[in-house]
Amino acid sequence: MKIAILTSGILPVPAVQGGAVENLVDFYLDYNNRHRLHNITVYSIWHPDVKKHPVLKSDVNNYKYIKVNGWWAKLKKKIYQQTHGAEYYHYNIEYYLHEAIKDISQKYYDIILMENRPAYALKLKDITDAKLVYHLHNEKLDTKVPHYQEIYDAAWRILTVSNYIKSRVHTINSKDTKTITIYNGIDLKAFSQGTPINKDSIGLSNDDFLLVFSGRVNREKGIMELIEAMNQLTNYPKIKLLVIGSSFYANADNENDFARLLKQKAEPLKERIIFTGYIPYSELPDYLWISDIAIVPSLWEEPFGNTVVEAMAAGLPLITTRSGGIPEICEGVATIVERENIVDNLAAAIQDLYDHPEKRKQMAAAGIERSKLFDKDTYAKNFFGALESI
Repeated sequence: MKIAILTSGILPVPAVQGGAVENLVDFYLDYNNRHRLHNITVYSIWHPDVKKHPVLKSDVNNYKYIKVNGWWAKLKKKIYQQTHGAEYYHYNIEYYLHEAIKDISQKYYDIILMENRPAYALKLKDITDAKLVYHLHNEKLDTKVPHYQEIYDAAWRILTVSNYIKSRVHTINSKDTKTITIYNGIDLKAFSQGTPINKDSIGLSNDDFLLVFSGRVNREKGIMELIEAMNQLTNYPKIKLLVIGSSFYANADNENDFARLLKQKAEPLKERIIFTGYIPYSELPDYLWISDIAIVPSLWEEPFGNTVVEAMAAGLPLITTRSGGIPEICEGVATIVERENIVDNLAAAIQDLYDHPEKRKQMAAAGIERSKLFDKDTYAKNFFGALESI
């Protein structure tokens, strides 16, 4: 089949600037390149780091880039904003779509797949005969979103990252048969064979007991509440917290008000909390491998939670929250706390695992076994199977 992939229009593919969605796109494109299944064209925003990337040598995956930065592109975007006014998405995203449609409208595709942007279909459905498919990583299609019925009706297939996200689509049509859950995958080998960094390099001692949080540093991820829980563990001075991530993926210069407030909150505990900032995804396993417990304290309805699988694959006992699709991944092999009274619940869970090394060992083994369900090749195989079933 000839397949077009429309990205979110924010980060580039390949994922040279990070991004969970972009990494997942890379996984299925790599699988397609190795197995030579389909002719795929990816429409991505341009970034200089993609210029010499080896994936561009593929003869089955094609990459078409749209420049959205630089003075000329910014001028064109401003003109687009002024001439088109308010549209469904932010004008930066709408401009990316506009430029992609120029090329799509001149090509034949069997399928056009939209990564987490189902409302692209509002424009695409009238300019192509391709079957439209949505890959939903968040709550992007339910009765709360504008034009939900029109968007739903335009889809041939809807892929969701969890049954939780699938349940949100079912608010539109309880008898829906278009929607299939395809769980995300990770590179299990990378996370199960990390090379631990030197603890001294980040100011830790070998006998420190290390908690690790990885992900975007924002309010919905629960990192503020985790730091508040650390305040309740003053009788455990060897417990330290490693915070891996930035406000927005690889953009280290856009630290927001919340990130600054977080560091102020952590100041009294500055000897026990280490902020690494953004770490390239390829280096993340090396940091997990020096850790003792992973914490994923999500406050929002987490659609899936790649960090949950990454922690399990790295052999870390896990503490997380009952939110969104997370229990689908780790129920029975992790400590899942309720979000009500989350600070107290996190502190108690950390203390419990710290005091019970045998329990940590059992959880780690169970997590490793569970993580095998979420291998990147299994994900890609299921992903293409769903497309081929249309």
